[in-house]
Parts: sequence; C-alpha cells; structure tokens
Amino acid sequence: MELADLSYSRLLFDNLLAPNVYLYTAMLTAYSSLPDPAPAAHLFALMLRRGCPKPNEFIYPHVLKACSDRSAFHLAKSVHSHVSKLGFDRLAVVQTSVLDAYARFSDLDTARKIFDELPDRNVVSWTALISGYARVGRVGNAIALFEEMPERDVPSWNAMIAGCTQNGMFSEAVTLFQRMQKENARPNDTTVTCMLSACGHLGVLRLGKWIHGYVIKNQIRISSFVLNALIDMYGKCGSLIEAGFVFGALFEPSLTAWNSMINCLALHGHSERAIAVFNDMENQGSRPDEITFVGLLNACTHAGLVDEGMSYFNSMRRTYGIELKIEHYGCAVDLLCRAGRFEEAMGVVKDMKIEPDEVIWGSFLNGCKVHGNFSLAEFSVKKLIEIDPSNVGYGVMLANLYSKHGKWEEVGHVRKMLKDGGGKKLPGCSWIEVDNRVHQFYSGDKFHPEADVICGLLEELAGLLEP
Repeated sequence: MELADLSYSRLLFDNLLAPNVYLYTAMLTAYSSLPDPAPAAHLFALMLRRGCPKPNEFIYPHVLKACSDRSAFHLAKSVHSHVSKLGFDRLAVVQTSVLDAYARFSDLDTARKIFDELPDRNVVSWTALISGYARVGRVGNAIALFEEMPERDVPSWNAMIAGCTQNGMFSEAVTLFQRMQKENARPNDTTVTCMLSACGHLGVLRLGKWIHGYVIKNQIRISSFVLNALIDMYGKCGSLIEAGFVFGALFEPSLTAWNSMINCLALHGHSERAIAVFNDMENQGSRPDEITFVGLLNACTHAGLVDEGMSYFNSMRRTYGIELKIEHYGCAVDLLCRAGRFEEAMGVVKDMKIEPDEVIWGSFLNGCKVHGNFSLAEFSVKKLIEIDPSNVGYGVMLANLYSKHGKWEEVGHVRKMLKDGGGKKLPGCSWIEVDNRVHQFYSGDKFHPEADVICGLLEELAGLLEP
C-alpha cells in the first residue's frame, strides 16, 4: 500500500467534525502498513492535540507498528513514555507491542526488561524477543528463549528457523524444520521460503525437492517469495533444468526472480545463457540493480569475456546510476587479473572509494600465480596479512611463494613469524545429506560422537584401494 492510496480516505476523515476512536484506529491501522512512519505519527499527534477522543489500548499497537524505520526510534520511545504515563503499560496487548518495537530497533536490553516484567506473556511476546535476538546475531539467546517457550505456534517456529538461516546456521534450520513437523506445526509459505534458502546454501537438493513437493501436495500459498526461493535453491544445487521450469512458469518475473536466474546460470558456468537472460530482462522493461550486475560480471569472468565484462562494469554508474560496491570491484579485479591485465586491475583499485578487501587481493594473488608475476603476488599476500594478521593461511601462502622462488632466507623469517604469532588456520567446513539428515563436519574434527568408527572405516577403505 502507498500513501496515495489513502489520500481519499484521509480527505473523508479530515471532513468529519468529531471522528471517534474507532475511526482514528482504522486510519492508524492503514498508515501502519506504510514504510514511512510520518503519516501515523502526525495523525497520532493530532489526536493528542485535540484531546478528544482519548486514545485506548488498541491505538498504541498500530502507532508502534508504524515505527518501522530507524529514524522513528525516538517516536517509539515517546509512545512508550505516553503509555506508561496513562497506565496502559499494565495491559499485555500494549506491552507486547512496546517490546516488539524495542526488539525491532535492536535495543534488546530494554526489550528483555519489558519481557521479564510482563505479567502475562503470550506467544507473540516470546516470538518478538526471539526475532530481536536473532536479528542482531545473538542466536544462542534466541534458541535458549525458544526452548523455554511453554507453547509454540507457526510464527514462533518461523522466527527461529529464519534466525538460524539469516545467521548462516543452515543445518540447525533443517533440524528445527524436522522438529516442527514432529510437533505437528503446519509450515506456511514463510517457513518454506526460509527452508529453501537453507537447502540452497547446504546444497541438499533432495530435501529441497521434497519441500517443493510438500508445497504442492499441501496447497501452501505459492507467493512470489516462494517462487524466487525455488529458483535460487534449484540454481545453487546445480539443478538448472528445474530452476528454468519454475522461472519459465512466471508470467511477469520479479527483479528477484531475474537475478536468481542470472546468478545461478553464472554460478554454473552458463555465461552466454546468463547474458541472454539479462538481455531478455531489459527487453521486458525490468531495470537491473546491483545484484543483477554481480551475476552478470561473474558470468563474464567464467567465460573470459573481459571487454564485455568491463563494459557492463562501467555502465553501472554511467547508464544505470548504480553505486559500485565492494562485490562489483571484486568481480572486475578478478576478471582483469585472470586475463593478466594487472595494470588495469590496479587502476580499478586506485579508483575505489572503499578499502580493498581480502577478495580483491586474493584475486590479484590467483592471477599472479597463473601469469607468474612474483612481485605483485608478494605485494598481494602482504596486503592480505595486513587485513587479517591472525589468519595463518596467509602466512603459509607467503612462505610457499618464497619457497617456490628459492628465497630461503625469507621463508625462514615467515616461518618464525608464524611460530611466534600463535595463530591458527580456520578449518574447512562441509555438509553432506544422508538418509534425509544433514551432517556437518570440519577438517581435522575429532569431536564427532562416532569419530572412531568413521576413522576405522576410512582406514579399511584405504587398505582396499592399495595395489
């Protein structure tokens, strides 16, 4: 809904001599769905100025819901003060809305204080605090609170699953989804969207297909979010035919759908098809955004289309007015370095308004390895070490680089630095799907409950492979 859609309703409202509290509530309910909090704030202020009618407990939740923008935090706090002054803070419906507002603005200490003081906690108040914790990355707090809940509904399950997905805890999201079904909570389109995202990141195609089938079998509402998530999941799992089927069934693909299709084609090396989809997108009147160009630049990188890729890169600001971000610079540098065009790549870095990150210097390093540019490779590794001195892997890279070129004295210096630094290389992490369960394991992991059995079987298999 947009403000223009409510202009006639507001005109009628303003012509009333003495609108009652129910009419104010109706207008505030409509305004609360707008992204801009100003109309709701102005109407609420008008109500207070007139002094009649007096606000009731049903007014405040809509005013607080309208405080969705970060700039409206002061308004939310003012409403909270007003609520306390009039004594409405003893009512659960009002206090839950106040708690939700503080949680949305990431003031979790205040939100938790309100939660602890609630005389009658309901599932909405529990869910609001869980969502707040998950939003700021405090997933441990969210899980602990979730486990304490006396009863859970579908939105509370969704809040916890979404929290895990948003914080990269994809296998935990799968486990929660399985628990949700065992407890006979019926997933909805929000659940499905979150789970398809988790499946895509884990690469568990079988579970993703099962969820797709579940949606159809149980007639779950197939929203645009679900369709976009299906394209993304199939694409990330490498099932491009299914991704294409879902995309092809869309009458008017959204920008997100176009982006998902371009990105999944680029990810799997189908560069020409990705570029063709981009051309179709423009021909149908959809305007690309920053995400579109990440996929497009990746497509050009995989195909070695250096000039075409740089043309797209340069058109972002000139033609489309899109502000370049670190991801776009990273793609452009990678594209040029793979082709050995290091001077141009360094020119891109010099034009950057932001500091180059590990991806940028990693692209230089990889290109230098291919094209044998020792001095630039050395410079790139040293930049990586500057960015993250605790990452032992970068020191190992530098030692290997010196060793390859016979610079043994430098090798000794680097090894001493590594020994004195006491850092640790982060282990690689992988997932595998077995019997509809997702297993997570790390390089060098000794903490799996069946580690001895696994290692024994591995040794047995290794023995069978010996000639």
